[in-house]
Amino acid sequence: MEIQLGDVQTTALIPLAVKASETMRKKPRIRDTKAVEIIEHLGLDTKQYDKFMSHEGVVARTIMLDRQLKKMIEKTPDVVIVNIGAGFDNRFSRVDNGKILWFDLDLPDAIAVRTKAFPEQERVTMIAGNALEKEWCAQVKKSLEGRKSKPIFIAEGLFMYLTFPQIKTLLENLKECFSDGGTLIAEQNCKMMVKNEKYHDAVKNTNAHFVSGTDSAQEIANLVSGIRLVEEHSFNEEMKKYSIRGRLFALLLPKINNRWATFEWDEREA
Repeated sequence: MEIQLGDVQTTALIPLAVKASETMRKKPRIRDTKAVEIIEHLGLDTKQYDKFMSHEGVVARTIMLDRQLKKMIEKTPDVVIVNIGAGFDNRFSRVDNGKILWFDLDLPDAIAVRTKAFPEQERVTMIAGNALEKEWCAQVKKSLEGRKSKPIFIAEGLFMYLTFPQIKTLLENLKECFSDGGTLIAEQNCKMMVKNEKYHDAVKNTNAHFVSGTDSAQEIANLVSGIRLVEEHSFNEEMKKYSIRGRLFALLLPKINNRWATFEWDEREA
């Protein structure tokens, strides 16, 4: 399988490498056999992508988001979920309840590679498109017909590569296209990391660059009227459970790590 990805899309190899590495440990905290399969098929040297802090961060965010999504799916078993900037993510296999509908959205080059790695699955659809444009929305909107639950959108490892005007465009599109309401779970980068990206242990080995960060996810909510911040959690909450370095990082640099933020909008605010 040949890999031809743009600079930002190449960062998808970081969580792929980490998930494969973690899965092969004696006591893995997360399991992703598809990641192992892809890495082995590519014969990819993962050393430049699988660094300690990135490894722990990817494991933490995977555990945290899987847990959050499972809780949300329990409340709305027929929910439609859109994974924006899907890369090589295999979350559907971990959270599927046999009823949800799942969309993996990414740029054409990323989807072209993804289709080679992932077989067709019932209730899973891949969409090649630009998240900042509206063309992809129609296919998702059609899937909502007959379903009472509001859609959930995931943006993992995406916002830090978008400018604030681009993030605003995405939020406006979501509100306009899904005017009955919805939920967005988005990863947040910190402003300090944007200024010091050369020190990021894995991203510095790619050609990608951080272009935005926040001190609080409220800065994202403030971009578009009617978008409200529900909750925000640092990866430190999970990382500190597993290692001394994780605990020290959480203690000494509590605001440096990435965060999960959940946003909502509803019909009356559309």
